[in-house]
Amino acid sequence: MKNIFKTTIFAFLLAALGSCENDIEAVATKQSGAKLLTPASGTELVLLETNQDNIATTLVWDYSDFGIETAVSYTVEIAKAGTDFKEPIAAGTTADRFLSWTVKELNDVLTKGGFAPAVQSSIDVRIMGQLGTSTNAIKQYSNVITLKVKPYTGLLAYDKTDWFLVGDATAAGWNNNNGNQPLFRNGTKANQYSFTGYFKAGAFKLVSTLGQWAPMYGGSDGNLVARPTESDADPASISVTTAGYYTFTIDTTTLKYTLTPYDASTAKVFTTIGMIGTATAGGWDADQDMVKSTFDPHVWTVKIDLTKGETKFRAENKWDDSWGNETAFSAIGSNGKNIPVAGKSKFIVYFSDIDGSYSMIPNQK
Repeated sequence: MKNIFKTTIFAFLLAALGSCENDIEAVATKQSGAKLLTPASGTELVLLETNQDNIATTLVWDYSDFGIETAVSYTVEIAKAGTDFKEPIAAGTTADRFLSWTVKELNDVLTKGGFAPAVQSSIDVRIMGQLGTSTNAIKQYSNVITLKVKPYTGLLAYDKTDWFLVGDATAAGWNNNNGNQPLFRNGTKANQYSFTGYFKAGAFKLVSTLGQWAPMYGGSDGNLVARPTESDADPASISVTTAGYYTFTIDTTTLKYTLTPYDASTAKVFTTIGMIGTATAGGWDADQDMVKSTFDPHVWTVKIDLTKGETKFRAENKWDDSWGNETAFSAIGSNGKNIPVAGKSKFIVYFSDIDGSYSMIPNQK
């Protein structure tokens, strides 16, 4: 008798639960989608990297009505104007009825979505209200507005020209994309470059774009000869008759060069050299170690993420030997000042502990 009674109660509970579930599904139905109130359709948004932390715009909408009092999740969707959201891009999710984009956030969404930088595009924007998280979730869509936007590249402005060593007298050999050593550019005179380091007996030239043979410089007898394009004649290589340390300088205005022996016998050889400062991940508390060259123990490199701030180089995690200068991106020699870092980017950094020269090239992958 007890078992019959328990079975009857259990069956009743199952029926009641099923009935409640059906009631919920019946109540939670599409009523009306959100109404996107601001910004006005046709608004033009100017995205400037210098204002990346500012608010680009704030989207405000009325609530979605699902016929019951319950929390709703809202997702902002964008798409290329006129495509009827065939390829919608999620651009933010919130439980509120508003969402603000900073300039950088909106720019990142646009560039990742394939919108070309420095070109004005029109995008359609809508709000998707969603009840539930399963594949059977109920969704509603708002009205559509169209905005005009022009993304920026997101790259750090860098209008400098770099010149890299290539040839059997150098660490890279005749490979024009082999971690080639750049010359160090004068921080205030962009036409002047210098490098003091080890050269093998042999010859070398200069290329400005890794992986390409033009533009190029070669030369002889102190005179640089340019090769602007690969269809131009190949200039003579600059010869190194005896292996050793040299100071090599060029002036791209006068088209002159010098190659002078350098006595490195008294130069200290360090175990570690690192970058330190507010622009680095460790601030002024921890060095970000560089990699010593196996070709020349006075040359160091590192690929590193830096932010706007300051940095210096120092040896052995101490301040006994440190280097810096007041010019961003590059300098010939050190005057001990903090190096300004212009903005956030992935850099490849080259450094010489012989004279404290450095080159910091941004926008690396």
